[in-house]
Amino acid sequence: MNKIPFLEGATLIIDKPLNWTSFDVVKKIRSEIIHHFKLKKIKVGHAGTLDPLATGLMVVCTGQKTKTLNDYLIDSKVYKGELKLGATTPSFDLETAIDKKYEIPSLDLEIIHKVKSKFIGEQEQIPPIFSAKRIKGKRAYEFARKNEHLTLKPSLINIYSIEFEIKNKDILGFICHCSKGTYIRSLARDIGLFLNSGAHLIALRRIKSGKFTIDMAKSIEDWIDIIKAS
Repeated sequence: MNKIPFLEGATLIIDKPLNWTSFDVVKKIRSEIIHHFKLKKIKVGHAGTLDPLATGLMVVCTGQKTKTLNDYLIDSKVYKGELKLGATTPSFDLETAIDKKYEIPSLDLEIIHKVKSKFIGEQEQIPPIFSAKRIKGKRAYEFARKNEHLTLKPSLINIYSIEFEIKNKDILGFICHCSKGTYIRSLARDIGLFLNSGAHLIALRRIKSGKFTIDMAKSIEDWIDIIKAS
């Protein structure tokens, strides 16, 4: 196996575990490289944040390769997940507790087709308040966690394709191919609104980012082993 040039610059495809932030992943990789190679510092960054409750593909770059991060940021992404109908949470996922309950809509193929038709294509989307989006120099979630009122501007996104599977009377599985900047939590919220109900995300996994696929990714533990063997 060829040695990976971590110091000169390398692109690492990582399968982010549940409950890790994207920053946790970057911090761990950076600390392992610094410790193993006896450095004072090294540049390490990532292309595209994943929420702590999401798992899956992260593109992480080291050294000179961090200059290519913007190229990866603009890539489209593919996500696989599940949303639960009939209830909402402030964060649009399981990070926060249910705040409202609604009637659960009857799901059938006709309704699924209407949802699909509604959300495919270019559209404006309001990001979640509980997000890493920067507002007035702070992350939006910093305002949200202090219960401070915040109005986020909509962003232009594109849903290239989306497929649904009825998992249960109140659970929809999906695979979504979307543009950069798309919040799947917001998509779950909007689907709930479209169905005159509520919805929140209960599972999310990024399975593709640009040319990289999840089967190319290695776990944090595997990458640590590779660093130590370098």
